[in-house]
Amino acid sequence: MNRSGVPVPRIVYNPKHYICRRAKEALTLDGRLDKPFWAAAEWTDDFVDIEGELRPLPAKRTRVKMLWDDDCFYVGAELTEDQIWATLQERDSVIFHDNDFEIFIDPDGDTHQYYEFEINALNTVWDLLLVKPYRDGGPAVNGWDIGGLRTAVHIDGALNEPSADNRMWSVEVAMPWSALRECAAQTRPPAAGEFWRVNFSRVQWQADVRGGQYQKVIEPRTGKPYPEDNWVWSPMGLVNMHYPELWGYVVFADDDGPETFELPADETIKWELRQLYYAARNYYADHGRFPEDMRQMMGDEPRTIEPLLESTSGLFQISAASADGGAIYCIREDGKLWKESIDR
Repeated sequence: MNRSGVPVPRIVYNPKHYICRRAKEALTLDGRLDKPFWAAAEWTDDFVDIEGELRPLPAKRTRVKMLWDDDCFYVGAELTEDQIWATLQERDSVIFHDNDFEIFIDPDGDTHQYYEFEINALNTVWDLLLVKPYRDGGPAVNGWDIGGLRTAVHIDGALNEPSADNRMWSVEVAMPWSALRECAAQTRPPAAGEFWRVNFSRVQWQADVRGGQYQKVIEPRTGKPYPEDNWVWSPMGLVNMHYPELWGYVVFADDDGPETFELPADETIKWELRQLYYAARNYYADHGRFPEDMRQMMGDEPRTIEPLLESTSGLFQISAASADGGAIYCIREDGKLWKESIDR
């Protein structure tokens, strides 16, 4: 386990949410979102910078639609773009070295055992499983694949042709539950009314045209390409997608609802435990051991929970009661968060 300190997100906890409706028909993938299959799906809010309000709004629009049925989770993304280019053609290449679109899914919300998916305008994909976030020691399992995955890309313009009238590229993705259920609670697909933690990212590099081809713009000071922009659906408060606790809430709905989403009280409790995890990890980085007393890391911020800390020099567990008092939420030094029932 990585016992170094962890950056603390500079953000007020308010993840985006989305009511994901049932698909009305089978999906024939061609990358286009202007067809009857997607008519029942609302657009997400436009993407913002990964750091949220700390940074300006993105220069180019990105938005997503989602649907589900008994077989798959469906994602459609639209990326406004006047420079449509891609170079990577081999599956499981590091796709974010091109401009790309990315999906992150943590089915049970414990921040461990989650999925990452990336795709470029050539329809080349990289799918992997994260055992733990990198801050907690990883690793990433690159050899894992989404069995039965189907994808398509539509280009409104021309790929790798700077002289074309480029307007946008769009993506369709169908992910079977038979693959995603592996890391889900009770290893099953979601039921109507339940939510999974999900986020989306767009990686955007600065490029110009040299010799009739798109080339990344080189920063004179470093001799390397300028750092990429990261535009996301639900902002993270830092430049790191691997904080699953900050991803959005996707609620899987039947035809009869729900129409709205209100953050459950237990999610606030889990966030307060997560803040104490940040504090404990950073205490270790400063002192070479985990704290023995909650007062050593509580700070002045008001808390709605009464946490219990159990620690040794190299391990800790912090727990707090659920909103209804019928269970206990726990978090430990490697960031895993789970729920334990109370026997009555």
